[in-house]
Amino acid sequence: MLDFPSGTKNEQRCNVTHGVMGHLDPKQPPVKRKPFAAILSQSFIQKTELILPEELYEIIKKDVLTDLSKPVYSRVILPLGALLEGEFFNEYIKRGHVLMLSEGKSDVDNVYSLREGILTLHLDKESYERSGLVGKPDGVKGKRGTKPRWVVEIELRLPSMLHGKKGFDRIVYAFKNVLNTPATWLFVDLGANTPTPSPMEAHFPITKTVSPEIQELQVKKPSLNPPTEVDNSYGDDFEDYAVETQEWISLISLNSQRINPDDKIDPYLSRYVPPGDTHTSCKLVKITWRGLLSPTWAHKMFVQMLLATTRNGWFAYCVDGFGEGSPGYSKHCTVLKVPDAPNEYVSWEIA
Repeated sequence: MLDFPSGTKNEQRCNVTHGVMGHLDPKQPPVKRKPFAAILSQSFIQKTELILPEELYEIIKKDVLTDLSKPVYSRVILPLGALLEGEFFNEYIKRGHVLMLSEGKSDVDNVYSLREGILTLHLDKESYERSGLVGKPDGVKGKRGTKPRWVVEIELRLPSMLHGKKGFDRIVYAFKNVLNTPATWLFVDLGANTPTPSPMEAHFPITKTVSPEIQELQVKKPSLNPPTEVDNSYGDDFEDYAVETQEWISLISLNSQRINPDDKIDPYLSRYVPPGDTHTSCKLVKITWRGLLSPTWAHKMFVQMLLATTRNGWFAYCVDGFGEGSPGYSKHCTVLKVPDAPNEYVSWEIA
């Protein structure tokens, strides 16, 4: 049989941008222009990673690792109905600002998330039909081998979302009689003023503080500067640069031995070499944060790094999101501050 390529309409794409960041005001850091908007566009972040030279790490480690507050998140078990009850509903959803994400794969299990007052439910067909809620199909329609799924979005901050209102009581009924299985949630409170005592305490949460994992690496480093020649082949040159540089950064993230200067793997097994004709051996530091992290914290960390980095220094900042929707793809963003260019950057956005 002929090997026809499958449709790519719903496949992930990588958008690469090479630009200038412009002036950075510490009191009002940018939020709407790239690459800052790419970081804030993440809904739920599971990992952030910082890759930088050892000499730069010695300069910024006090500002980044000591002065910047460590992110905190909680793990708690509770049913959907608990979100709509008492002080939890009033303090966290109506007045507060929290992130919540339930356990499971959004393309297989019933998965729930709460962000900016919007409760999103990814449901299988049976749960959706029994709940009586109004939603829309989720994922690829009519794809062989996949079961139909639905997504329901509920804006809980609307004035009509109050007990006694017909539409709201329908949601309460669905959560009490159909979607009533307790779920394990990850929870982050982004509010400036946390009520005392916290409404979450009644559900006995397990609170975790995210501490950075620091690892030193010896690697073969290629030139990280993008091509500057403006001619007809610039597009092809830049495409090669973008693919090869992203691959090199990804191998660092994976702790691959292929970028180790002493790597002597049989070329029959791997013929990988870092991009470019010349490579230098250098020491890098990789700092990793894992947990449920807010886009606001990741944005603040990126801004702090830009302010602390020397003009000609370089670093790579990677942000990985949790899988969302169907087929469960996760967003990824990598920003490279270009060396020897104070405000230049290259960003890779996978979504």
